[in-house]
Amino acid sequence: MVLFLSLLVAAVALIAIGAGVAGTLYLTSAGVLLLIADLLYLAARSVWRSPRRPAR
Repeated sequence: MVLFLSLLVAAVALIAIGAGVAGTLYLTSAGVLLLIADLLYLAARSVWRSPRRPAR
């Protein structure tokens, strides 16, 4: 969970800096890509951790 939150904070910071400073579109795109990767990580983790109970 710490990894997820730290990646989320980094993505939001990159997006905010990229949007605020003129000419830094690469920071915004890097932040968006990091945010997408973070959401995919969260989805994969929730799938892997889902309890699979055998049918009786």
